[in-house]
Amino acid sequence: MTLNRSAAVTLCLALGSLSALLILGALLFEYGFGLAPCELCMAQRYPHYAAILAGVGGGLLLSRDALPARTGPWVAGLTLGLVALSGAIGVYHAGVEWHFWAGPAACTGNAAHYAGGRLDWNATGPKCDVAAWRLLGISMAGYNALISLGASAAAAWAWATKRL
Repeated sequence: MTLNRSAAVTLCLALGSLSALLILGALLFEYGFGLAPCELCMAQRYPHYAAILAGVGGGLLLSRDALPARTGPWVAGLTLGLVALSGAIGVYHAGVEWHFWAGPAACTGNAAHYAGGRLDWNATGPKCDVAAWRLLGISMAGYNALISLGASAAAAWAWATKRL
């Protein structure tokens, strides 16, 4: 489906900005409240970082005609896919926290941690299978999943129904 330049800019900037807000929230919990991220928390952040670059950067370049209009749907699709990917990792992480399925051996259960460059079975660190914080029973991974997948679905629907 086609997407005109204005609609592509809107979608890119909206999803890129959402990713920036989610990253700022994660950093607030990490540095403001001392909740260190686990391996899966970090895995959720990487697609958001890329979505910020693609969405905000690409949206601004498109809006200033620095990118050809024909690239708009590609940049918008990339941004949408990155936000959805972070949400999918959030679903996986939330499932690990609820013990619906196993998580990475490196950060679940009684796994050893690397401390000071060496394997330390006594070191404590953030565990992927233990939610550091919950609100209304939903962890940060769960909220990332809900927000990211919800926003991606809404953007895809708006794109498909030409409501942008």
